[in-house]
Amino acid sequence: MTDDIDLKRPDLYINRELSLLEFNGRVLAQALDARLPLLERLRFLCIFSTNLDEFFEIRVARLQELQALGSAQAGPDQLGPTELLAAIGARVHEQVDIQYRILNDTLLPALAEQGIRFVARAEWTPAQATWVQEFFEHELAPMLSPLGLDPAHPFPKVLNKSLNFIVALSGTDAFGRRSGNAVVQAPRSLPRIIPLPHTEAGQHQFVFLSSVIHAHVGQLFPGMQVKGCYQFRVTRNSDLFVDEEEVDDLLRAVEGELQSRRYGDAVRLEVADTCPQTMTDYLLAQVGLEPIDLFRVNGPVNLNRLLAVCDLPDRSDLRFAPFTPGLPVPLGRGGNIFAAIAKGDVLLHHPFESFLPVVEFVQQAASDPDVLAIKQTLYRTGEASVIVDALVAAARAGKEVTVVVELRARFDEEANIALANRLQEAGAHVVYGVVGYKTHAKMSLVVRREGRGLRHYAHLGTGNYHLRTARLYTDYGLFTCDKAITGDIVRVFLQLTSLGSVGALERLLESPFTLHEAMLAKIEREAQHAAAGRPARLVIKLNALVEPRIIQALYAAAQAGVDIELLVRGMCAVRPGVPGVSERIRVRSIIGRFLEHTRVFYFHNDGAPEVYCGSADWAERNFFRRVEVAFPISDATLRQRVIDELALYQADTAQAWELQTDGSYRRLEAGDTPPVSAQQALMERLAD
Repeated sequence: MTDDIDLKRPDLYINRELSLLEFNGRVLAQALDARLPLLERLRFLCIFSTNLDEFFEIRVARLQELQALGSAQAGPDQLGPTELLAAIGARVHEQVDIQYRILNDTLLPALAEQGIRFVARAEWTPAQATWVQEFFEHELAPMLSPLGLDPAHPFPKVLNKSLNFIVALSGTDAFGRRSGNAVVQAPRSLPRIIPLPHTEAGQHQFVFLSSVIHAHVGQLFPGMQVKGCYQFRVTRNSDLFVDEEEVDDLLRAVEGELQSRRYGDAVRLEVADTCPQTMTDYLLAQVGLEPIDLFRVNGPVNLNRLLAVCDLPDRSDLRFAPFTPGLPVPLGRGGNIFAAIAKGDVLLHHPFESFLPVVEFVQQAASDPDVLAIKQTLYRTGEASVIVDALVAAARAGKEVTVVVELRARFDEEANIALANRLQEAGAHVVYGVVGYKTHAKMSLVVRREGRGLRHYAHLGTGNYHLRTARLYTDYGLFTCDKAITGDIVRVFLQLTSLGSVGALERLLESPFTLHEAMLAKIEREAQHAAAGRPARLVIKLNALVEPRIIQALYAAAQAGVDIELLVRGMCAVRPGVPGVSERIRVRSIIGRFLEHTRVFYFHNDGAPEVYCGSADWAERNFFRRVEVAFPISDATLRQRVIDELALYQADTAQAWELQTDGSYRRLEAGDTPPVSAQQALMERLAD
């Protein structure tokens, strides 16, 4: 290790917010990848918009709050809020310009060639114009409530991310009032993309809601003249605040905060690029933003709604080919899942392998007369969850059902409140974890009477108990009845539901108690192996890596001679390739058909390898402000399987990006050899 290297130097870290924007830039690049099906490219364009919305709602909002408080520091890289907001503004303006150029110059023409057209107002045929007018009069106008702006009608606090129009008017109304401006708010119940009738089979023609309102907005202001109509959208701070020292009832506190999310402080203003400067200045003043917060766009202000087009039922030819997830031989189909687990641990890799066994695990537990109790953590489940259905059925059948529901799962709070109430009504014991610590661990435990004793069966995962994301996200899930692991799970549930200390865990690593120090110790162990001249290597796969002490430990290990492979999909504050510090560190990001979500930690350990999977990324919140669990893959065959699958990702040349020393990413090319796709290889290896 080099003694003169200060591992706390700011220049050894990449700013996490800018790193997250780099990730979103990689998502945007997928929309330009001609190797992908056309509607999947459009989907990536929409995902970019969704990611950017959340980035502003949470991260930019927090930086603006720090700026208002006069804070001088935003993170380990020492960038202050004002400097960082300026860098974010410049980067996002560049990305948004690219996004709309991709839409207008590449995707929309390509879609038109495939018979999917978005018809501009100037291109409406007489028949289409007549149909649009009738649609406006009968379907839209009754839903719209135009608001003239005057002393009695101040500028409204428009709903977060809603579609709105600022209308410039002239003339006098029935009361003799002269008002220069009005606002038209489009209710969220209205479709943003409207299909035109009478198209040929396989052909689709759409008009944007904004075009329809633009064309007929004058009908909302009879006797007045419309001088201009411009769409706009306001993004607001959506981070919930719950005073953990004052809260008496967490559920009611979260319920109370949900309404404020819709009308939090403004953080971004998007307007049509045709909007005059005087009007944009007026809008900025009304929502309390600065010019840096303004984004002019050449198209609809909310591209998220284009997702509806991505799933046209008769255009599967423009999407990824469907595939059927596989099912491990030990589980079979429809057999007794507890008997299968009793024979040995079973590892699932979703979505390449089916999530159905996880559902059946809970369903069979609910119907099995020998099952006495079920304990479950729920972070995100979706609104209609068959797992929640099974837990409700189990509670109604008289089984002891305990569910730890995380009410503060961001943007799923409302759904989680509803499922918590439903479970309680069925007789389940519902708790909300520990105030101050989000319960992010993914665990399910079944207590079953077998012979004269009780046996515990468990499922541990890296992802949520959510059927839809299980088809879209890569995650590992482990079934086990190992006494040490299930005993640890019993203790973790006891921590979450009761008071007191349950002592050390035997096999699991848990945040906020042992996970951070354990990972530091395992990294240091690799460094000691390297210093002693033994082979030393670690491979880490996760979604984010930003915790400073972990990064310092990785730098120190690299200097000691450890080869470090990091597969980090999103934020990564490690700066690879710094001479004398991180030359042995390689960072890659995989952006493909499925969202990479597995968290895997492989330590070579001088030929006695250790592999852990878990729910936690390597960030401060995961180590210190959440309840997380990492679990060992003890079975030698399963452990080697995980190591081999990590190697597939390390060899990827089809969907991989490599982090450069300056914080940018370079897309890896296959050269003269056929490209290697880890996801495609796993689909071929594991799917049916």
